[in-house]
Amino acid sequence: MSTTDFGELLSSGRRNALIAWAVVVLFVATTIEGALSGDYLWGAFAAFAGAMVVLPAVVYRDLYTMPPWEIVLVAGLPVVGRAVATFDVTSDVTTYLSIAALALLVAVNLHLFTTVEMNVGFAILFVVVTTVAAAGVWAVARWGADVWLGTELLYEPGLTEDEIEHKLMWEFVGASVAGLVAGLFFEGYVHRQTSPGSHAPGAREGGSP
Repeated sequence: MSTTDFGELLSSGRRNALIAWAVVVLFVATTIEGALSGDYLWGAFAAFAGAMVVLPAVVYRDLYTMPPWEIVLVAGLPVVGRAVATFDVTSDVTTYLSIAALALLVAVNLHLFTTVEMNVGFAILFVVVTTVAAAGVWAVARWGADVWLGTELLYEPGLTEDEIEHKLMWEFVGASVAGLVAGLFFEGYVHRQTSPGSHAPGAREGGSP
């Protein structure tokens, strides 16, 4: 598969755009809520995710040119969970699957809008490595928030330091597994989306708008 085929992940369908933009609205709402409530980590995550989703529409000046809604929804799992409050949005599974989907969106945008070119195999590797690396970054971010903002994201009440470290190590293992599973899933998804007969906007044919 050529590197330019990776751009075929973008869609120009009305249904896809409506769902994707609905998730973007949740990103915006979460960003504002995070800024007002002091929940800066989730607010920053939502802002970055929303920016990655809308970038193709902004660059191509087409509201319908959006990433597939399935990937957008997975990237927004924690944000959607905060909105409907029906599942644990801080669980390892939802967090790291969300990061894996977000990494895929970043890979698509890097391919389309920069001089970086990658094939699907490298993009999947990028997703896996980014997901694992994000576990470390997220741990440091939570520690910093607990120390300087007085939160209880990493230092949970009632847990000893040994229990916190043990839980953190298992979290790293979970991130590795989630990244690998998400990478394999997305590989099949990308091949299905870029197979002959799939519909795509004309902007996908090449790396420039």
